[in-house]
Parts: sequence; C-alpha cells; structure tokens
Amino acid sequence: MLRDPDAEILRLRAALRDLVALSTIPAAWVGREPSAIAADLADVLAGSLYLDFAFVRLCDPRGGAPIEMTRGNAWKAFPEWLQRHLAAVGQLSRKEIVPDLGGAEPLRGIVIPIGINAEGGLVAAASHRTDFPTEIDQLLLSVAANHAATAFQSARLEQELRQARTELEIKVAERTAELRRAATYLAEAQRLSHTGSLGWRVSSGEIFWSEETFRIFDCDPATKPTVELVLQRVHPEDKALVQKIWDRASDRKNLDLEHRLLMSDGSVKYVHVVAHALRDESGNLEFVGSVMDVTATKRAFQEIQVLKDQLYKENLALKEEIDRSSMFEEIVGASPVLQDVLARIAKVAPTDSTVLITGETGTGKELIARAIHKRSPRSSRAFVNVNCAATPPSLIASELFGHEKGAFTGALQRRLGRFELAEGGTIFLDEIGELPAETQIALLRVLQEREFERVGGTHTIRADVRVIAATNRDLNAAMAAGTFRRDLYYRLNVFPIESPPLRERQDDIFLLVEYFIDRYASKAGKKIRDINKKTLELLQSYSWPGNIRELQNVIERSIIVCETETFSVDEAWLSREPVRTRPIGQPLSEQLVTHEKDMIEAALAEARGRVSGPSGAAAKLGIPPSTLDSKIRSLKISKHRFKPL
Repeated sequence: MLRDPDAEILRLRAALRDLVALSTIPAAWVGREPSAIAADLADVLAGSLYLDFAFVRLCDPRGGAPIEMTRGNAWKAFPEWLQRHLAAVGQLSRKEIVPDLGGAEPLRGIVIPIGINAEGGLVAAASHRTDFPTEIDQLLLSVAANHAATAFQSARLEQELRQARTELEIKVAERTAELRRAATYLAEAQRLSHTGSLGWRVSSGEIFWSEETFRIFDCDPATKPTVELVLQRVHPEDKALVQKIWDRASDRKNLDLEHRLLMSDGSVKYVHVVAHALRDESGNLEFVGSVMDVTATKRAFQEIQVLKDQLYKENLALKEEIDRSSMFEEIVGASPVLQDVLARIAKVAPTDSTVLITGETGTGKELIARAIHKRSPRSSRAFVNVNCAATPPSLIASELFGHEKGAFTGALQRRLGRFELAEGGTIFLDEIGELPAETQIALLRVLQEREFERVGGTHTIRADVRVIAATNRDLNAAMAAGTFRRDLYYRLNVFPIESPPLRERQDDIFLLVEYFIDRYASKAGKKIRDINKKTLELLQSYSWPGNIRELQNVIERSIIVCETETFSVDEAWLSREPVRTRPIGQPLSEQLVTHEKDMIEAALAEARGRVSGPSGAAAKLGIPPSTLDSKIRSLKISKHRFKPL
C-alpha cells in the first residue's frame, strides 16, 4: 500500500527531530542510570520508525559492562539470529540486512554495528513492513546509533570528570582534552546535519548557543544571544506564537516548535526547535536542546536524491553490462591490419566524435566500441549496449528513449531509456542498419540537437551521450533501397572504422587460438600443454566465414571434448567451402549479398531448416532469430527446402 506523501514527510521530520535531539543533548543524561540512555534510544527507534522490535547495546570501551535494552514483542521469533550477531561483536564490521527472519508472518531485520567492529555496541531492528529497511530507515538507524553512542560516552565522560575533581591535575587535563576532541566531533556532526545545540536558564534568562546555532540564526558568535535577539530574527507572522511559548515555558516539560526566521538578506528560513526541561542541583529550571535548519536539510536531501537518481541510472546500466557475457575481454593480435584499427581507436577515443564501425558479423565490433570508451574522458561513466536487431520494431523507441506511464498498452509505470542510462557516458548502437524508419528520425534529432522526448511524453530531455554505431550491413545499398536515411548515415559516419575479417588476419590466428585455449581450459579445469600440429595448420588454412566468433565456438567445443593434454579439433566441424571471389565487374554490394546468402543457406542446411532454438541456424550464425527471418525474406531464401522429407 502506498503511503501518503505528506504523512511520510511528517514521519521523517519527527524521526529526524528525535534523533537530532538525542545527538545534541548528552547533558540530559548526566546523573541518570546508564540503562535509561539505552532505553531512550530504543524508544525513539521503535516509535519513530514503526518497528516491531528494537534492540540496543551500548558498550563502554573502558571495559564497563555493556547496556542492553529491548523494545517490541518479536524477540521470540529470532533469538538465534540476534545471538549470532551478539557473539560476533568484535568481528562485525558492517551492517547486515536479513530479508527473512522466519516465523508465521514475514519479518525483515537489520543489524548495524556502532564503531569499528562493533566496539561501541550495535543496534538491531525488525519490522513486518515489506519495504523495511528502506535507505532512509538505514540512514536514520545509523545516525541514531552512532550519535547516541557519542552522547552515551560524553555522559559517562562527564561523570568521570566530576569524580576526578579530587584527583591529580594531570588527570583532569587529560579528561579535558578528551572532552575537547569530543566537542570538535560533535560540532562537525552538527555542521553536517545543519543542527545546533542550545540551552536556556529560565531563572536568569541566559541563553547558550553552539557555533552551528549562531550560523543558523546568522549571528556573529561574539554576540550574546538573548530572547530579544531571537524574537528579532523570528518572522513577523510567527512572533506571537514564539512569544507565547517562551512566556509559558516554565509550565512545560518539553519545547517543540517549528517557525520561520527572516534573514538580513530578506530570505526566509524554516527552523525546528526541540528542548527538554532539566533541574539543576538547586532546582532551577533549564532547557537543553537543539535547533535544526529545516530549509538546509530539505536542500541537502534534494541534492542527495539527485545523486541517488544518477547512481541508480548508472548502476542499472552497470548491472546489465555485468550480466551480459561479452565476446571476449581483450583485443588479441599483432597483424598490420589490426594495428591500423588500433591506431584509429587511439586517435578518435579522446574526442567526443560519433564513430561508425563496419564489418562482417563476429569480427569484434563491440570490442572496438568498448576500447574507444575505455580510452575516452567518459570512461568513468556508463557504457550502454543496445542491439537494434534484438528488440521488436514496435518497442525500440521505448528501449532507446524510455516511455511515460500509460504511453501504450502495458506501460504501467515510467521507464528510463538507454540514452538516459548512458548520461555522461557512451551508448553503443549495434546492428544500426536494422533500425525502423520512424526511430531513425528520433535518433537523427539526438545527434543533431542533443535532445529527445520519452514515448508518450512532452518534456524535452537533454542528452550528454557519445554515440558509437556498428553494422554488418552495406548501408550504401540500404540507402539506395530507401531503408536507411542518408542524413542519418552522414551524421553517424563522422569517423568510420572497419573491423577486419579474420581471413585478413592470418598472423593473429595462432595468438587467438592460444588465448581461447587458455580461457576455456581454465574454466573447464583442464590443462592443455601443446597443440596438435595438424590442427594448427587446419585452423590457419580455414577461411573462417563466422570470423572470431566462429573460432571462439570451435575452441570452446574442442576443449569440452578434449581428454588429453594435447589440443586438437575435429576437421568435420569446419566447413571446407572455399571463399567465393568477386567476379570481375560485380559490384561489392552484390558480392556481399551473395556471400551473406551462401552463409545463411549453409547454416540452414546444417540446422535442417530450423531457424530458432539452440541448434537452429540463428544460433550458428550468432544473430537473433527475428533478424535471420528478416534476412531470409529479403534474400528470398526458401528455408523449407532444407527440412528433411
């Protein structure tokens, strides 16, 4: 069930208020039993975060007995879970989320250590909420745990100082130095959280502010804070409320108010003040508490949200890249034709120029694109891969540019497109020749104007993305046939790179064979010490119509069946059909079409007319079944004649 946003904001404010109060009023615990401090923290956590169970352990690094406090009725559901973490104190170095604690009803838990290896204790929490613990829950639990531990230690430190007044002066000096370090830490924590400390002695009217409180009220630290100074800063519309609360403070146990400040530059700042009533040894009333700069806190959360959104986009793209098995990890070879390609990569990589990579299927076009990205100034950002042929034409626009909720049937929520995921990085558009005509227009706009709109949206989104495209098609022939836009071609073809076929890299075959043998033998747990001489001659004389991808598959298959330490390949796995040369006068585009048709017919014959599936022609050629079906229709190939009678 979705929560009401206004109610959620109020809940967050209340939680932040209570946690800040705990972190900024250690004096409130001076003289109290140590268990009361842990009880305060357990109560705040259970009440503010709506927990079904809260457990607090605060440890004294000086060797005192740890203080433990439990809230909630869920203890019996998971004693072993918590006991395991309690036994690991001294080794627990980071938080741990437990998605299922067992029991009749779903229960989720989290353990957060306090200090290094939980030397300060730990906080454990559990809830029946299905989204527990959210990032905000984890943040608040961590802040509460560490700040309360600081307050706990400060309170004990204060007790020690009172007892040490009759001891040697050197011991007093040492404790004073510790307090100063603690005060410095607390001041830094207050600055980062936009929260300051304050105190008010009702009988004398004296007011005490921390350095951060002076900053919040925009006052010189040399100025003496007074009630009049506070009212001077309060917004005119809120002065009556603040004055009323001040006048009746002696009748209150706590102060809790939110009001506005009118700053000297005319800006308005919202602040939230929380204070607790105390009595000194003479019975005089004092208030000790905190003031939060709500405006600055909201701004900080907004900035955090922007960073979270960007991290979400990049992590999503990164996850897809991790899940996707790449063709191979390194460019292997030293042939002159490959060295020419590497030289072009080195020249274009430092720029933001658009690159068009052409070449036969299986030659490693994606690898070239990755090499360009890794050597570019964008290497620290996402590399997003899109196969334009693997996505149905009706969905490719949504895949690239995203869509709004309700943009089409099945669009149940807004979806970010690949261009948004690649923001600041590189997008690789593989099989660009398969892009539908209407999507070509949208891509042309991105290349020209650096902007786009989500499907079903009206908001223009700027695109800071480098585009690298690749194709194994003859785009000149496609333009002549009217299936590919000329203006898009010239926008893509800023810096062309041709990926050479393996038959033109004969000098690299031995290096590639060694590389793939080492790779797949390690995965299979086998040791290959040498290569059969006849096998090496066979591999070097073969034309490799499927290029590096075919070589990779042959090596992997041979490693699987190999039962000795000598590598060999079954000659029957290699098609011995000679590579057809282009007849004199035949255009290159026609020769490529003929060669493509021969490859498809050979794959169909081997697959007995089957297109899809693990043993289908599409798998043998390394292309999606939908792409192969399209090519079969365009080349007018009858796949039925390859099926057995």
